[in-house]
Amino acid sequence: MDEKSSSGHQRLLVFLLMVLIFGVVMVQYACPSSSECHTLHQLGAWFTLPGKPGTRTGGGEPQDGLQKDPYVAEDGALARFVPRFNFTAADLNRVVDFNIKGDDVIVFLHIQKTGGTTFGRHLVRNIQLERPCECHAGQKKCTCLRPGKKETWLFSRFSTGWSCGLHADWTELTSCVPSRMDSRETQKNQPSRNYYYITILRDPVSRYLSEWRHVQRGATWKASLHVCDGRSPTLSELPGCYSGDDWSGCSLQEFMDCPYNLANNRQTRMLADLSLVGCYNVSAMSEDERWAVLLDSAKHNLKGMAFFGLTEYQSKTQYLFERTFDLQFIAPFTQLNGTRASSVDVPPETQQRIRGLNRWDVELYDYARDLFLQRFQVARQQERRQARERRQQERRRLRGRFSSKPGRRAKTTGAAARSASVETGEHRSETAAEDSVEAEVLLPDWWDVDENSTMEDYMGNVEQW
Repeated sequence: MDEKSSSGHQRLLVFLLMVLIFGVVMVQYACPSSSECHTLHQLGAWFTLPGKPGTRTGGGEPQDGLQKDPYVAEDGALARFVPRFNFTAADLNRVVDFNIKGDDVIVFLHIQKTGGTTFGRHLVRNIQLERPCECHAGQKKCTCLRPGKKETWLFSRFSTGWSCGLHADWTELTSCVPSRMDSRETQKNQPSRNYYYITILRDPVSRYLSEWRHVQRGATWKASLHVCDGRSPTLSELPGCYSGDDWSGCSLQEFMDCPYNLANNRQTRMLADLSLVGCYNVSAMSEDERWAVLLDSAKHNLKGMAFFGLTEYQSKTQYLFERTFDLQFIAPFTQLNGTRASSVDVPPETQQRIRGLNRWDVELYDYARDLFLQRFQVARQQERRQARERRQQERRRLRGRFSSKPGRRAKTTGAAARSASVETGEHRSETAAEDSVEAEVLLPDWWDVDENSTMEDYMGNVEQW
């Protein structure tokens, strides 16, 4: 009786151990990101065989010596990025044929407190060019000329100055830049140029707090023209929030209480076509209807831009700009999290009110981040596919060199033929297995299925935000 009881206990222990191991394996499969399932992955690490090629340590570094992907979880968030919006292949494959030696012009739309000053300096000081921009100490502007010409290829604060007004928006730039560029050129009968608009966006709450701190220190942007349909707004159309020379020393509460504060939903307004809503005449339609039109316009213009970046993703911003324009930066971008806005201790209820005041910017930023990360994913997959194709071509070239001697025809023996047949069969089996896994994922048409031949590859390609 004791032997039967002991045998039953042993079988139970074996069964429980098998269940535990099976559970650990399923955790590794269903939750491959250690950042999301840290506790479970720590448990799984106890059962991981040491020295297995390609496995990662607790610190995230692969044991086989491969470098960690520098783009993963750039903003420190733990949640996995899941695309919310459907974009076409043309929306995601953003590469332009920028001809710096021709007549093409990059136009930088600089929105306040988005890190645009830093990015603008990158454009004039940090790009590898045949003819670098000439920047001199003590001068606010640099001279950025095309190779062999006395024409500028960049329209921005640090190259042409505020030629269309201080922090000119989409409405102003699209109507002003062509005429300004034509007046700068000495040659007549210039061919039509390609204008490539770019901008930088930022998390709305952080941007709003940063603008408040900037205004608190005395910034006014009074020189902004706000031209729309050929004229600037009247005082009744665009009232001020303060009566003195500036608003220095204002509290956050005062900043939020002003109903005319242009900091509210600034990014949406500056990217939209204001002529669609009667410019600054708010009596043309209801407030919600007005902002809905502006939001749709801002999304449309942002999607059609040659490039836009996000302050929270500096490395990805650099990568996408370089890939879009086929221009390389000299030094890598740096992710700076210690901004003045981040140093402000704001209660949750105040943050919630700021989000409410900037509800249209919040929606625009969610849309922009989704499009930005999807573009990054597609660009990285294309880059990997191109690298794989180059390796395959090199292997074929090497096989061609060593398969036969010059002047002799290579003979295939029976054994070699059988070996080739076996390899072909294995290749077909692997391909069929990959296809079955890919079918489970149900990827969109534009997705590079070759990059997601296994579930592990697919999950690895899904970017974290």
